[in-house]
Amino acid sequence: MKPAAPRHLRVVVYGPESTGKSTLAERLATRFAAPWSAEYVREYWDTHGGVVTAADLDAIARGQRAAEDAARARAEADGARVAFHDTDLLTCTIWDDLLFPGACPEWLRAEAAARARATDLFLFCDTDLPWAPDPQRSFPDDAGRAMCRRVFLETLEATGARWTRIHGADTAREALAVAAVELLLNRCSAR
Repeated sequence: MKPAAPRHLRVVVYGPESTGKSTLAERLATRFAAPWSAEYVREYWDTHGGVVTAADLDAIARGQRAAEDAARARAEADGARVAFHDTDLLTCTIWDDLLFPGACPEWLRAEAAARARATDLFLFCDTDLPWAPDPQRSFPDDAGRAMCRRVFLETLEATGARWTRIHGADTAREALAVAAVELLLNRCSAR
């Protein structure tokens, strides 16, 4: 009987806006020769003329889920040990609640919680980078950034998931993330 293929690990690059998540997710994927999924709402925003309403939340969440699933399928097909995700469904629930209170699809909450529990590692990107203006971003002032940091951390901690704080300048951030992923890979190899 052929042994089962090892399960790939799920790593989510997570945190408030303007914390370098997209850059870090792509760099990690390159470093570990692994697939990654981009934050779907960026594509949705671009293809919908920069307008997102409460009516779009279901489609955005389904697009995020499909992007994550495609990265996972690539990891399985390529025999990669890990797949990286630039944000996740948990992030969708946070933004739904912040920008469109009461409009988050119920299926999304349940699935976001289940996927968070199945995540091997969250890399929490902290708000210590300078703000980078972007038309998709919503909370540029210090109070808004502090509120987002608190909400993202509280949401993450409520999942009980394993996570590591990523902070510092670009190279320090990347080094912390690489070390955390290597530790995860080594720990899982020892099992």
